[in-house]
Amino acid sequence: MISFLTDLFTNKVFVSAGSGWFVAQLVKVIIDSIRDGFSVKRLVGGGGMPSTHSSLVTGLFISTGIVYGVSSFEFVIAFFFAMVVMYDAMGVRLTTGKEAYILNKLRERDLAENKEPLYDKILDEKMGHTFPEIVAGVITGILCALVVCLIIL
Repeated sequence: MISFLTDLFTNKVFVSAGSGWFVAQLVKVIIDSIRDGFSVKRLVGGGGMPSTHSSLVTGLFISTGIVYGVSSFEFVIAFFFAMVVMYDAMGVRLTTGKEAYILNKLRERDLAENKEPLYDKILDEKMGHTFPEIVAGVITGILCALVVCLIIL
């Protein structure tokens, strides 16, 4: 068990991706806490600045390129996985958040008019990411991968 944990936490790719996620999530909580007050939901919720998903997958593909080389199949898989995740965050998930905003407004209107809303819970509006949030996540992931691979491990 000790050997497994040692191998895992000295694995540059694992630590790079994990630190990309952790740093971006920490920054997101700090930014949102300054702007809107602290919320436990922000600790694990999606959306916001910077994109945690983008930071994680960028840390993954950058560190994979450093460790295995950009001509390796591992890099190719990590790179295209990252592209799909970021495309999804800016496309489907961002649109879903916008739709949740509209549905929540309709729900508020129905309640104000004493009508029964179509759905009884408030939908989460922070689902996807804007382009600047993606870029901030990418920069965070690159920095984390470079620090882990070239300085720490």
